[in-house]
Amino acid sequence: MSDPTPPPLPPPPPAAPAVGRQTSVLAIVSLVFGLLGWTLLPLVGSLVAVITGHLARAEVRRTAGAVDGDGLAIAGLVLGYSMMALAIIGVLAAVLFFGGLVALLAVASAVG
Repeated sequence: MSDPTPPPLPPPPPAAPAVGRQTSVLAIVSLVFGLLGWTLLPLVGSLVAVITGHLARAEVRRTAGAVDGDGLAIAGLVLGYSMMALAIIGVLAAVLFFGGLVALLAVASAVG
């Protein structure tokens, strides 16, 4: 009388490697330089962030979803454009302030 034990199960097949979408390098560069534009490289970082952000968004659209990173590119664009706008506002404020001082001194010297 033999003991009816089931035969051992075969080992499970090896797991397939995870296939994910690749993140766009240009989108990562855009985000990094957008952050650098607010810290170490105000003008250059913002300019690079805007250029690479637009290139990354075009790459994501062109590959029809094979490349990921649209959100990173948008974040880089927002950081780059906002820093450039803040820089322009700062320059205009400085010109108006110092131009007003010059005009005030010119009026004061003409009157007195």
